[in-house]
Amino acid sequence: MSLQQIKQRFGIIGNAPQLNRALEVAMQVAPTDISVLVTGESGTGKEIIPQVIHQLSTRKHNEYIAVNCGAIPEGTIDSELFGHEKGSFTGATGSRQGYFEVADGGTIFLDEVAELPMQTQVRLLRVLETGEFIRVGSSKVIKTNVRVVAATNENMHRAIQSGKFREDLLYRLSTVPIPLPPLRQRQEDIYLLFRKFASDFAEKYRMPAVKLTGDAVELLQAYHWPGNIRQLKNLVEQISVIEQERDIDGPRLQSYLPQAEEFFPAVVGAQETKIDERELMYKFLFDMKNDLNELKKLVVELLNNQGEFSLSNDQAAVVNRLYHDINLGEQRILPPTPIKTEAVKPVLYEDPETEDYEVHEEVQESLSLEDREKELIQKALDKHRGRRKYAAEELGISERTLYRKIKEYDIQG
Repeated sequence: MSLQQIKQRFGIIGNAPQLNRALEVAMQVAPTDISVLVTGESGTGKEIIPQVIHQLSTRKHNEYIAVNCGAIPEGTIDSELFGHEKGSFTGATGSRQGYFEVADGGTIFLDEVAELPMQTQVRLLRVLETGEFIRVGSSKVIKTNVRVVAATNENMHRAIQSGKFREDLLYRLSTVPIPLPPLRQRQEDIYLLFRKFASDFAEKYRMPAVKLTGDAVELLQAYHWPGNIRQLKNLVEQISVIEQERDIDGPRLQSYLPQAEEFFPAVVGAQETKIDERELMYKFLFDMKNDLNELKKLVVELLNNQGEFSLSNDQAAVVNRLYHDINLGEQRILPPTPIKTEAVKPVLYEDPETEDYEVHEEVQESLSLEDREKELIQKALDKHRGRRKYAAEELGISERTLYRKIKEYDIQG
């Protein structure tokens, strides 16, 4: 079958080079039993590629089963995929075949494969390598001949680094990777998809199809489309049902686009950048540490000059940022915490009634982020008697991060 025939058969709209390449690769690997991993953002139509592969393969007359791995509870997913024996767990009143047994000779599509629990990943790896699996609660090895096509919208290498996904399973699944482009990279296809959806909804709701004016078409193609094809389809259905006028101009179309997207304009040809939460946290900590260092300098100047000193531009910026919500009028701003001192410093206090001087010991607080972090971790471990799981919950971090911090600071607990 030609590329155009494939598009007509499966209702695929578009001529973007990345889309055509994905379909060509799917057509080439279909006659084989090679495992395929389809990647792409949510809403890009990843479920079409496994259907194309199955229908063009020698397995097309056997079962095709699509499984959403993210929609099955962790406690039952092994039973769903590999089956179970009677009495293997509470509620197992009889034996049951799993998807890998039912689809013997056919194809299984594992959508959102990155959501599989680690234990299930081990079972899946064995099936892919040996074609064997064991039902839950059984000791009998069952053979199966299933072709696996998986899909995910996650960054799999990041999932491996975070310990969420097995590296060996990724390499076994992605013998042939097929990436699907997001809708914003298929600008020439956006209006084609709009017209197709408008025609479909006109037939469904028995009304004339909506049309776009020139400025509306330009707005449609310039939009970022974070929800990709799924978002575009929902938009067309809204307009088709709600609008009385069938000709939609730019301002009218703009009213249906989420306003938050105005802060994230699409830049053609620009590389997308994603800042994860860890990077933001480190940036915040480094900024806070710099502010504390500036405050230390202020304290040193106060001590050396007996309260008489002038602020530099950087110091003034730090003070204004830290005290912007406090109205001090003409009062001088003084840093509230003394500078870090390791040793205990004796301080003289005069008793106004006896005019005698007494010596007190003043333990000054450390402003070091590392010391404070180490102290908090030690307190959490002491509070929960060394149980790191509960200590991590108390600190609001993952166990993995807690282990790394304990090793980094050589904390005994």
